[in-house]
Parts: sequence; structure tokens; C-alpha cells
Amino acid sequence: MSKVLLAGESWVSAVIDHKGFDAFPHTQVHIGCAELLEALAVAGHEVTHLRSHDVAEQFPLTLEELDAYDVVILSDVGANSLLLPPQVFEEGKRAPNRLKLLKEWVERGGGLMMAGGYLSFQGFQAKANYHDTAIEEILPVDILPYDDRVETPEGVQGRVVAAHPVTQGLDEIWPHLLGYQKLTPKADATVLAEVEGRPLLAVREVKEGRTLAFASDISPHWAPKEFMAWAGYGLLFGNAVTWLAG
Repeated sequence: MSKVLLAGESWVSAVIDHKGFDAFPHTQVHIGCAELLEALAVAGHEVTHLRSHDVAEQFPLTLEELDAYDVVILSDVGANSLLLPPQVFEEGKRAPNRLKLLKEWVERGGGLMMAGGYLSFQGFQAKANYHDTAIEEILPVDILPYDDRVETPEGVQGRVVAAHPVTQGLDEIWPHLLGYQKLTPKADATVLAEVEGRPLLAVREVKEGRTLAFASDISPHWAPKEFMAWAGYGLLFGNAVTWLAG
């Protein structure tokens, strides 16, 4: 069993409904990782989910706090949420740079995964903003400095291109995905799966630790229901966590 910290994969929507002369606002919290949490639990992993709006305040600020976990997953949560804890943004006080902290933690033996999405890698309008950061330095891929999304509403299929513990037991051709991030593998990375000739799944060993990049989403819209219902969905991410944990 591995202990996993999943940061992100939630959002808050604020909506105003108009009904004739009258309107009323309402808000709702959405959780995008329910299927992933279930799949990792079935695989025997213990996951703590830190919702996106809690990341700035509650994500670990020390190596000792990170050491409570074997694997950290960043999914659809931008760099600002890690860089701007309340003491920095609201009080103007100094605090550790959690991107650099994660790099040090990985180099000491931790496992880091980034999954794709509108606020992953560089993201929608480059708002995720992980390009040229300590996170990019340790990932198995280089990140573009601008909006890196590739929307594929027609559907595209990933294909396994290398045997590895992460891809063990998976079909060679995967169910359709509806989008992904355009990434470039580092020279010492291993690309395990491709989509349209680009890396979909890549891994890398970084000193004593390991990193993994999955260029598409773990939930809709890029990961449609067919992908999440695929038997390989749980196997893929269960394998990923097991390998990252060493």
C-alpha cells in the first residue's frame, strides 16, 4: 500500500439562473476524481484528496510533511495555488516555495505525477504556468511556454510503445480521449504511450525519486466515460502509483 496525496481535481461553479423576471445565484463544488479515488483504493493505495480550493492553505510546506506520503499527484491545479499560501498572498510574509520543495522531495526519493487538464502543465491560456519552474525540471517532459492544449473532439487513441511496470497488463490501443497536452520528452525520459505521435505517458528517474507525466485528463471532458469505464483505467493509475512509490 502506498500513501498518496492528490492535489486538485475539483472546482467551484457560481451560476445565476434566470427565470423570467427573477434570478437566483447558486454555487456548487464539483469533484472530478471520484473514479480515480475508487480505482486507487481498489488497487490498495491510501489517498488523501486535497481539493483545489484548499491547496494554497493546506498543501505541505515542509519536507517532513511531504514525507508522510509516498506519491504526490498534481492534477488540474495551477502553480499559483502552490506558490501563494495565505501568509504570502494575504499577509505579505515569506514562505517556502512549494515547487522547489517538491523537487527536493522527489530527489530524496519521492514520487510525483502530473496529470493533464486545463490547469496542468501550461494549460488553458498558459494559466497553469508550470513552464520554467522546478516542477518542469523534474518531470519527464518539457512544457511549452504558451497554451499547450490539443482539443480532439473527434477522439484520439493512445498506444503503448514501451514495456514497463506502469503499462504491464494494458491493451496496446486505448479508448478514445478528447484532448491532451502537447509535451516534449526529456532526453533521459522513457515514453510509454503516445497519442498522435506525441508523448501521452512518460516516466523518469530523478536522483533517488521518480516522476510521471500523463498528458491527458483523469476525468471529463478529455477523459470520457468510455475511458474511465475501461478495465485499464484503474490498472494504469494503480500501476503508476506503485511504480512511483518505488
